[in-house]
Amino acid sequence: MNIKSSKGNLQKYANYYNPPVLFQKIKNVARKAGVKLIYVVLLLYYSTLDKELPLKDRLMVLAALGYFILPVDFIPDALPGGFADDTAALIYVLRQVWSNLTPFTKGKAHARLREWFDNVSEDDIKIPGL
Repeated sequence: MNIKSSKGNLQKYANYYNPPVLFQKIKNVARKAGVKLIYVVLLLYYSTLDKELPLKDRLMVLAALGYFILPVDFIPDALPGGFADDTAALIYVLRQVWSNLTPFTKGKAHARLREWFDNVSEDDIKIPGL
């Protein structure tokens, strides 16, 4: 895939990004998706609010969140293992932007996660490779 078509694909999924729709999706799937996936989504969401995040990273994040929101994706969410493709895309992007995430961004995601889920341990939210 060349760079031009790659940017087009990113933009296509980024067009689906919409914060209210994102939070509705989280509400609808939180229990099924699990605490770790929701934490990754929150990290990426809060990174979009950080003006210091480089434009290239921001576009990747918006595309990944847009893909998460998209009602029809590679593996439908309603099927067993249906979040595998969403998880792979979100974690891939998180790994790409991790070094540019600020402690404030990480703290906001962590705090929101603790509001929504009781008894979350650090092991519950540990992302392999980060």
